[in-house]
This record gives sequence, structure tokens and C-alpha cells, in this order.
Amino acid sequence: MNLYGVRAIYLFEMARMKRTLMQSVASPVISTALYFIVFGSAIGNHMGDIHGVSYGAFIIPGLVMLSLLTQSISNASFGIYMPKFTGTIYEVLSAPVSYVEIVMGYVGAATTKSLILGAIILLTARLFVDYQIVHPIWMVVFLVLTSLTFSLFGFIIGIWADGFEKLQLVPLMIITPLVFLGGTFYSIQMLPPFWQTVSLFNPVVYLINGFRWAFFGVSDVHMGVSLAMILIFLTACLGIIGWIFKTGYRLRS
Repeated sequence: MNLYGVRAIYLFEMARMKRTLMQSVASPVISTALYFIVFGSAIGNHMGDIHGVSYGAFIIPGLVMLSLLTQSISNASFGIYMPKFTGTIYEVLSAPVSYVEIVMGYVGAATTKSLILGAIILLTARLFVDYQIVHPIWMVVFLVLTSLTFSLFGFIIGIWADGFEKLQLVPLMIITPLVFLGGTFYSIQMLPPFWQTVSLFNPVVYLINGFRWAFFGVSDVHMGVSLAMILIFLTACLGIIGWIFKTGYRLRS
């Protein structure tokens, strides 16, 4: 294991975060704070409790997931796309580092950035809502698994994309709508039976509800199902990345 190579890639990506603090940290934190102000404070005061949890606290897991998913994908996809765009990817591929070590460097940095952002958002939520975490260890587990899984997914998007517009296509056109329709601001049990069934086909429902269970001990789906769904997606992403490096898909051309 070439830990020096992994460390070099990791530190290079982390240094990029320092250069783009406004875009990487400040912007998503401010956006999430606005959600707390509008939905948590303004609208939340006129809403009743959901599953025994105040509305302002109820939306915290969903808002964290919204930022976590989009930023994990963005950080990882941009990190691997730029070497492709500038041509320096060939230097990385010819360096004495394996494909596993390359993924560890880029995905590890993207995961770290997302975890830092998630922690900042949770601290920011304290300014607006008083909340307690019932299962803190499981909260960390879901936080890490989600960041890692969607960083891997972002890595795949970064390799697939052949233009800057494609980097934003999946987060904006697919992930964000799925998060908003995945129970971020409501319980799916509040929906008519037909739409409850439809919502169960949204994979983000399981992520948000697993995270919400870790916070408050309540969920629309069983925690075990949520954990299984994210592990399945994690395994699928690892399999696709393995295939990409084995075939050289959009890396050698």
C-alpha cells in the first residue's frame, strides 16, 4: 500500500477546499440556515409535532442529508473531473499508485469534506432548534456511510462526465428532487396510501429515515432496511468503479 501516494492525493484535494471555502462550506451552510429560518422557525411555529418531534427538529436530518448528498457528489466528481479536463489524469494513472489508492485519495478527501460540512450544519442547527440525538453512534455510522457512498457515486459521475454541465446534471436534476420528495420536510405517513407506496421506490427515503431514526428513534421505515439500502448502493458503486478502472472507461481516451 503506497500511503505516500494516497496522502499526496488526499492533501491536494483538501487544500482545494481551503481555497474555495465560500463555495465548499459557507454556501451550503448559509442555504441550510435559510431552510431552518423559513421552515423551522417561521412555518414550524404553526405546525404540530410529527411522531412526537417538533417540526423544526424533525427536518434536521433531511436538511443535513440534502447538503451531504449534493456536496459529496460535487466534491468527488469535481475532484476527479479536473485532472481529466487538464490532462493530468495520465500522470496520476502512470504514477506508482494502484487504482485502489487513487480512489482512496480522491474519495477519502471528498468524504472528509462532507463530514466536516455535516458537523458544521448540525452545530448551526443548534442556533435555531433544540434537539437531542437518541442514538449518536448510529448517527455517525449513517453520516459516514452516506458521505462515503455518495462520494463514490460522485467519483463515478466525474469520470462519466465529458463537460462541466454534466457534473451538475445528476445533483440538480435527480438527487435534489429525490431528497425533497424523500420526506425531508414531512413524514411519508402524511401522504395518501398510493403516494406512500410510490415514495417507497425513492431510495433517499431510506437514507433520510435511517438518519432520522438515529436522531429521534422514529422512522417511517425500519432502520435495518435503511442500513441495507445504503450498503447495497455502496457495494454497487464499488463494483462500477472497479469496472471503470478495469476497462479504462473514459480514462484512456
